[in-house]
Amino acid sequence: MFQELRGFLNPAEIARLTQLAGELPFVEGRLSNPNNVTKVNLQADRRDPRYAESAQIVLDAFQRSRPFRDFAFPKLIAPPLLSRYEPGMKYGAHADVAYMSIASGTTAYQLRADLSCTIFLNDPASYQGGELLLHMGTLPVPIKGQPGEAFVYPSTLLHEVRPVTAGVRLVSITFIESLIPEERERNLLYEIQDVLSLEGLKMDWASRVRLEVVSHNLTRMWSKK
Repeated sequence: MFQELRGFLNPAEIARLTQLAGELPFVEGRLSNPNNVTKVNLQADRRDPRYAESAQIVLDAFQRSRPFRDFAFPKLIAPPLLSRYEPGMKYGAHADVAYMSIASGTTAYQLRADLSCTIFLNDPASYQGGELLLHMGTLPVPIKGQPGEAFVYPSTLLHEVRPVTAGVRLVSITFIESLIPEERERNLLYEIQDVLSLEGLKMDWASRVRLEVVSHNLTRMWSKK
């Protein structure tokens, strides 16, 4: 299961991130994954002071997004990173690593990548190719989002970025460690919460409370702190 978050970023945030992407230096994308020979892209230089602002804008959007929290049960979110694809660039089929080392200021920690997220920043009509391709079993799902639209998907899922043939693809990417690491359990909790939000006020109050108790207790049972 993956989640589409329309309007994840507001227009002012999109404009500022686009501006920062024009000012920040970009470096070879394989610096963050040197062993993947199919990764051909550029990423913002984390050493530049302006990088922290670009990451914080996206982190603030995660903090205010109730749909994201209900779907992901986030525990940790890696600092988001601006990524750019120019003509001929791509990222071949891969699944994201299980654990990654994160350095934030003076703090360093390990993050288990349960979920990955791509946030689109520029008009999909401004570039050709560059689709995020999610391999859902035998059915590849191509995604080319509108500016400010985010897609959250399991890090275990085989996925790729198709080659850009014209224009420039600009996105922000990040990884999430969930309180509920098992995807099936996380999806079940999401479905329960979604039914509660859609139907809860129509239900008998006692039945609603019983369903909420089930949701809370399953969360306690399945969560990893």
